[in-house]
Amino acid sequence: MRYLLLIILCLSLILVAGCIIKFTPEIEEDNTLLVVEGMITDQNMTNKIRISHALPVGKVITPVPVKGCRVTITDRHGSIYNLKESSPGIYITDSTRFRGQVNNRYRLNIVDGGKSYESYTMEMKPVPPIDSIYYEKVLIGEDEFGVPIEECQVYLDTKDPFGKCLYYRWDFSETWEFILPYSVPNYRCWKSAYSGKIIIKNTSVYNQSRVDRFPIQYISNETERLKVKYSMLVNQYSLNEDEYAYWERVKSVSENVGGLYDVTPMSITGNVYRLDDPDVPVLGYFSVSAVARERIFIDDNFIGLPNYYSYCPGDTIRYPGPIPNLNISAWLIVDNSNGQPPYRVITYFRECADCTLRGTNVKPPYWDE
Repeated sequence: MRYLLLIILCLSLILVAGCIIKFTPEIEEDNTLLVVEGMITDQNMTNKIRISHALPVGKVITPVPVKGCRVTITDRHGSIYNLKESSPGIYITDSTRFRGQVNNRYRLNIVDGGKSYESYTMEMKPVPPIDSIYYEKVLIGEDEFGVPIEECQVYLDTKDPFGKCLYYRWDFSETWEFILPYSVPNYRCWKSAYSGKIIIKNTSVYNQSRVDRFPIQYISNETERLKVKYSMLVNQYSLNEDEYAYWERVKSVSENVGGLYDVTPMSITGNVYRLDDPDVPVLGYFSVSAVARERIFIDDNFIGLPNYYSYCPGDTIRYPGPIPNLNISAWLIVDNSNGQPPYRVITYFRECADCTLRGTNVKPPYWDE
């Protein structure tokens, strides 16, 4: 209740002050809210729990990691697994000792100083395999010369013939190859990114647990993703009704306001609570789910892709001799010193001469699958 009164008081002061003065309330360390984010799965991998602090009023752009917590996971049989702090606020399981099992139940316990928190007991539900991931080209118009412009929509199909998985969530990681159009040592690289989007689907309103032509990702031509070769690894999770409702609220608020740290703390609470005072809100969610994975490669010719390196060429040098500040503030991307006529082209953008500034030149092990 004291948090609610504090928020009301702050909002009242902001209304009185109008838009002229920015009000930043002074809040003691003891009044910060705990944020718990993480998941355990049935995969043979390290599971990660992130624990941080956020202020109960205002915006916290960067979460503050909570160091030195004692974090454990307890299953339905009473077995206790200790998590190790791998970096400030990041707690991980030992993949050689812990791996989630379908139909088992798990509870997260956190001791932060003199405060103890725990999650509700969560059952690891099975998840059906992904039937297929496929893409279609999307014609979005024509350029000034009448050349068609194409982009890409990726779809997903899945179903649970047993009707047990009614609520789905997905995330994905993507990797794409890009090639600099110049004869430089590091011209071919790969770049990866994590989706970071909340992608969910409720099939309980249908007669069967089935998802057809679900738009999992739209790829525009604003980046180089479609230029050479693109890959996406999709993870599929099974949710219970409460967790689906949580992610639905987070998605609704984040799309209108911002991220988890930008919303009013009272508006979204998860499945973690403080033992000595359950009324204190705790943000985030401790997720438990089996995982189904599927990868797609897109290696196709998309029409109308722009020239992503039109800004690169700087000066054309037609005289012999050294180039001032070479490899400091200028980089060579074209060397036609022996041509007729001889010339060299430099750029003032290092990423145009070295692709490793935006990616890695180490090919992913799965790239030629």
